[in-house]
Amino acid sequence: MSLDNALKNFQRAVPECVAASAIDMDSGMLLAIRTVDSHPQEVIDLLAAATGEMFQGENVRTIEETFKRLRGVTDDNLHYIKEIIIFSDNLLHLFQRFKRYPSIVMVTVCRKKANLGMVMVKARGQLAEVEKAL
Repeated sequence: MSLDNALKNFQRAVPECVAASAIDMDSGMLLAIRTVDSHPQEVIDLLAAATGEMFQGENVRTIEETFKRLRGVTDDNLHYIKEIIIFSDNLLHLFQRFKRYPSIVMVTVCRKKANLGMVMVKARGQLAEVEKAL
């Protein structure tokens, strides 16, 4: 299945989903995006950079390295921050690392009226299907 079709199925499955995208933080590239509403190109252009800062910013890396050191973890691919949820005035934004590809993040944007628990359950359930398309 193509990444575009995987995002389409993902978007259908997640309640009130208005946008779904996959971002490669290593390259800084937006791999694919599907939206139902119009989003300013300026925001879309900044999405990959902002996602990278949230997951790989200097302070986040320091926190993860500190936890690894304190817990005796030597795996450089282990990340403690797997998901981030952000609420804006009208939207719910869910950022999730893929398990097999931890440098790639799934970004899901839903209307704020969506039930957070259902969004998370459905998004987590669909994440593996999108991962297969990467």
